[in-house]
Amino acid sequence: MKIRIGSRESKLAVIQAEIVMDAIRRFDPSIELELITMKTTGDKILDRNLDKVGGKGLFIKELERALLDEEVDLTVHSMKDMPMDVMPDLPILGVSKREDPRDVLVLPAEMAETDASSMSLEELAEIIDFSKPVGCSSNRRMLQFAKHFPKARFEPIRGNIQTRLKKLDSGTYSATIMAAAGLKRVGLDGRISRYFTTEEMLPAACQGILAVQGRRGADVSFLQEFFDAKTWQEAVCERAFVRALDGGCTSPVAAFAVAEGETIHLTGLNIDADGKPFVERCEGSVADAEKLGLDLAGRMKFA
Repeated sequence: MKIRIGSRESKLAVIQAEIVMDAIRRFDPSIELELITMKTTGDKILDRNLDKVGGKGLFIKELERALLDEEVDLTVHSMKDMPMDVMPDLPILGVSKREDPRDVLVLPAEMAETDASSMSLEELAEIIDFSKPVGCSSNRRMLQFAKHFPKARFEPIRGNIQTRLKKLDSGTYSATIMAAAGLKRVGLDGRISRYFTTEEMLPAACQGILAVQGRRGADVSFLQEFFDAKTWQEAVCERAFVRALDGGCTSPVAAFAVAEGETIHLTGLNIDADGKPFVERCEGSVADAEKLGLDLAGRMKFA
């Protein structure tokens, strides 16, 4: 048996594909695996924000085409990059156990001696050089960061992790905001200056989760060592909330769910009529994860 796995060609994407491949090997070492990498439209366009060129779907378009043309059998994605509505013929077939979901502050390498890990937000405001822009292309992050740091101004920063760090270290930016999960997976968690708590900065829906996409009806029993049922319920809840609010890559809408036993806790973020972010929380049964996301979105949509 041979399984061809499609991935973006960045270092992080390859590492994420290898996480899936390792899980398949644990299930059955005799399965032959082939990794096929490709550059997506989202990887090629680095001079414009995603909302100007078609959204996060640009990161999966080529991979979906490869699935439809049967050039690959599975594809691996950061689940936060998956559009809220996927093609019916190419469903999400499995999700990983969630890596650290938090956002983090990354300061330029020249500030490596500065220990910001335990600083309060007020103390951080004293050491960030706000005469330079913060490198950030996410409306969700910018709105929440600006709430804590009113002096901040932003300029887009695109590219893979290594590219963004190089731009940061060049002196163009005062700081950048990244996902802890990506930095940890590529072994660069040493660049993390400070973790934001999920109360300080609500993560993107499904941040830290890997998703496997494939053709409808495919037998994926070999993903048993990869699939995490708890994370699946959290992802269903978060995606239902964001989908109900028409949240995509350009929207500041965010959701973070935590399943504990038979209960799931959901925190949602939306913007009010004045464009200011506000947060609400709720909890319910894990069995009703999707309904919980839809119900909270309904409450916040008309708040």
